[in-house]
Formats: sequence, C-alpha cells, structure tokens
Amino acid sequence: MAKRDYYQVLELTRSATEAEIKKAYRRLAMKLHPDRNQHDQATEEKFKEAKEAYEVLSDAQKRAAYDQFGHAGVDAAARGGKGGQGFDPRDAFGDIFGDVFGDIFGDVFGDIFGGGRRGRSQVFRGADLRYELELDLEQAVFGDTVNVDFATLGECEDCKGSGSAKGAKPVACETCHGQGQVRMQQGFFTVQQTCPRCQGRGQVVSDPCGKCRGQGRTRKQKTLAVKVPAGVDTGDRIRLSGEGEAGRNGGPSGDLYVEVRVREHAIFERDGAHLSCEVPISFKAATLGGSIDVPTLDGDVTIKVPPETQSGRVFRLREKGIKPVRGGTTGDLFCRVVVETPVHLTREQKDLLLKFDESLRADSRHHHPREESWLDGVKRFFTSLGE
Repeated sequence: MAKRDYYQVLELTRSATEAEIKKAYRRLAMKLHPDRNQHDQATEEKFKEAKEAYEVLSDAQKRAAYDQFGHAGVDAAARGGKGGQGFDPRDAFGDIFGDVFGDIFGDVFGDIFGGGRRGRSQVFRGADLRYELELDLEQAVFGDTVNVDFATLGECEDCKGSGSAKGAKPVACETCHGQGQVRMQQGFFTVQQTCPRCQGRGQVVSDPCGKCRGQGRTRKQKTLAVKVPAGVDTGDRIRLSGEGEAGRNGGPSGDLYVEVRVREHAIFERDGAHLSCEVPISFKAATLGGSIDVPTLDGDVTIKVPPETQSGRVFRLREKGIKPVRGGTTGDLFCRVVVETPVHLTREQKDLLLKFDESLRADSRHHHPREESWLDGVKRFFTSLGE
C-alpha cells in the first residue's frame, strides 16, 4: 500500500512550523498509543505511521529532502533510523517528550513506558572544598610554599569505601530486587524512578562498617603543601584537583579551592600590579632639595627631591611594582612625599622660626603663592555672596 503524505498523517499544512509539528505529533501520540488501544492492530499501525512522519518532518535535513523528492528522498533514512531494531512505542514517547519538555520533565518523562532502561549512574563525585589562605605581601609577590590544614571526608580505611564490615558483602535491595529502580503506575503511564531505599545502587549494606557506620567515608584532618605562584592577589584561587571530599560509591573526589587574601602591609598599598607608599621628608629637604632613600620590594632606592617640593608630590619608580601572576608588564611604585612638621621645638628654635616667618611675610605673595591665591579665592567667594 502506498504511503500517505506525511503532512496529511499529522494533519498539517506544508507551511507548518517546528512547534506545530511537535504539537500535532504529541496529540496523535497520546491518542493512538498502544497502551491506550491494546489489541488494536489498526491503531498501532497509525501510531507507527505518525511516528515515522514526525521523525522526518522534525529533522530539517530530512524534511527538506522530503519536500523536494517525496518519500523517495527519505526512505533509506527511515528504514535505517533505528539500525534495524524493531518498533518500540517507548522510543516515540522518548522522542516527543524529550524534545517538548526537555530538562523540565526529563526526570519523569524520560522514564515513561520503561524509558529508564537508559539507566542512571549512582556514582557521586565528592564535594569541592574552599580554604581561605592569608599571605603577607612579600609571599604574594615572590611566591611561596605554604602548608594548609583542613578537615575533609575521606575514604574509610577499614572498608575502603564500601560501607560494609570486614568480610561482609552488600546484599541485593529487596525493594527493587537489585535493579536500582522501581516502577509506579500513574494512569496509563508507567513511571520508573530511582529506588528510595538503595538510592539506585541495587545493593544495601546488611552489616555496616563500625568505623564509618556504613557511609564509606570518615572525617579526617589533612595537611597539604600549597605552592603559591608569584604575583597572586586577593581573590585569586588555586585549584588542587582531587583534594576535596571523597566521592561516594566509587565516585571521584572533589577539588580543593584555595582562595588568596593578602594582608595589609605596613608600608605599601597594592593596586593591581602597582604599589604606592608615603615617604616623609624634612622641611629642609623639601625647601632646598636633596636625596632620600625609598624602600622597594627589591631594596632601597635613592631618589632626588628637587628644591621647593610641596607635600603630596608623587614620584614614579618604573617597574618597581609587581609582576602579575598571569603575565604582563611589571607595575610601578608611586612614592608620595609628605613634608613632616617639626615637633617638640625648644624656645630658641621657635624664636628662629618666627623670625624666619617674618622674613617671608615681607613678600608673602612671592614665597607663599598657593596660600595667597587661596586667600584671594576665599575673598572673591564671600564678595560674590554679598552682591
């Protein structure tokens, strides 16, 4: 018998969208499914016909070939689609519900009509751990090896992770009979779910290990030597693969993430690859100029202070900062000079300072240009308010 047009089978027009094709097939699949029409050969044939039409029209390439050449363009693909296997109505529902509901109902509809035959792995990876590591600035800049102590769940040494006492073996779960999954009837649906007793393992521990009480893991203290690369900064993470909690049922261990936090430094402040610091200088050095020693991470460096240097002036020392851990140009060191005011003066020193100040006041605008310009600005401000 000649095949019917696939669009007629799904009761669609040739301009139907992908969503309309899925909707039409879902409606027919629910109506014609053999579980709802048992011992009805004619309905089963219609169901097969609808499934074949959907397989072609839901595939962009197959649909294009069908639209151009008809059944001849897709017959070979249709015959070989399942590798010569027999028809299984569960495959049809796996296709349509897998496409339509995706991740939302994957756990339920993926197992409809025994779809759980795919099986589910009950091997669980261990949890990742986080450790906060505090470093001095020098350790962060030049790198170091630091020992870290932390608590974790490791494989039980007595039972080697099996959870059973020495000499004992797990027995088949009585709830699922060793299958790891149980079936429940919901209307005409048969839903297959993970066994609640054995959690999908198919086996239960009849004689639990005395040390881990059947869990297969015990809490233990662990010490690791962590190699800190040069140039790390606060917020950087170092991953130690497989050093997290032990997995369950033979699963792999998680990872340990060491998060770096750099302590405040007594001299330097860090801004990415750059460093900054304050350098106090005397009144005499600021006025007459001179040379001062500035600390860097590589040792002291001498810089020249020009005469009449004001407090707050910044000197830039190139490539005296930090080389970033991910590569790039070495940062700079910014030195901000602060003129230190003399303290604990004697009477004689105070008298000399007063005489010196009087000599400057004779030509204040020349010797204190910033002070005079600021005072002029204040006067203009208040004058404008009175107008």
